[in-house]
Amino acid sequence: MAPTVDPVEAKLLPSTAVRIGLVVPVSGVLGLVGPCAINCALLAADEVNDAGGLFGRRVELVLVDGGRTPAAVASEVAGLLDSGTVEALVGTHASDVRVAVVRAIAGRAPFVYAPPYEGGGHAPGVYFLGETPGQQLRPAVEWLIGRRGARRWFLLGNDYVWPRLVHASLRPHLPRIVGERFVRYGEATRWLDEVASARPDAILLSLIGSDLMQFNRAYAASGLQAARLCGALEEHGLMGIGGDESGELYASMGYFEGLETDASLRFAERYATRFGPRAPMLNGHGQGCYEAVAMVAAMARRAGTLAVPAMDAVADGTTITSARGLLTLENRRVRQPVHLGRADGLEFFLEKPFH
Repeated sequence: MAPTVDPVEAKLLPSTAVRIGLVVPVSGVLGLVGPCAINCALLAADEVNDAGGLFGRRVELVLVDGGRTPAAVASEVAGLLDSGTVEALVGTHASDVRVAVVRAIAGRAPFVYAPPYEGGGHAPGVYFLGETPGQQLRPAVEWLIGRRGARRWFLLGNDYVWPRLVHASLRPHLPRIVGERFVRYGEATRWLDEVASARPDAILLSLIGSDLMQFNRAYAASGLQAARLCGALEEHGLMGIGGDESGELYASMGYFEGLETDASLRFAERYATRFGPRAPMLNGHGQGCYEAVAMVAAMARRAGTLAVPAMDAVADGTTITSARGLLTLENRRVRQPVHLGRADGLEFFLEKPFH
């Protein structure tokens, strides 16, 4: 007897697949982000294919290591587009990589960027799912000023576009700045003594990845007691630190695995069913790649094509459902609540959502 073939699967032809470039770091300072991000993107692609694919074609992902230099990533992406290997892009990675990729693709393909970003950067075919500093961090700063009495602030970030513009956005809202540094990758802990000597009440950390983990480990070992507010700390990062018992380590993100909403719980169940109980822990950066793939597919279905002018024409009003709930593009970005999480051992206690 011939094997049976699902009618939907029969219509999705691998030889004519829609290939989407998945730009996520699997090396470098943000390499820890990769495994969960890849899984979440695969889950979204599976669900798109289960619903009939795009234009009767199967969706496949092409991995690009977004942890390398901006020039290297942009060069590979440009080559994939030039050869027709990919027709769209999604990603979660540092903003300097995004800037280089946007310049390289020059509006030739849609690109959905998932993580928090610095604002601006609008270009044809580019869509943002993450929060800007005013949405992501300003409410948390004001909460720490009011609830924690944080008057004296030290600002410490990596030396590239996102930390610099995060700091610029928040400086007017800080009562007093007692120090500020932008540091090269791998050098964050060198500045611990300078931070300590400034005697801050709170530290704004726009460090990323392994730098953020190393600084927080060193800070905890030092016995210092200032509140630390992070713009890029998620569940894997907290595990990498070894947890925190000080009650003074905070993260502000659009998604935490511990969100007890129906949308979040349903997403976690689908993720566990697909990848098993030992899969990489869910986190905001990874979950964003699910949203990015789903958003590309939703826009393409509305437009009937992946051509950028048609995608731009239908982008606003496009909706998807993710672990954060219903997301709707408006001015090619989304606005969703942000949650302030306080590290409690190896988990985050969610203090407050900011709308």
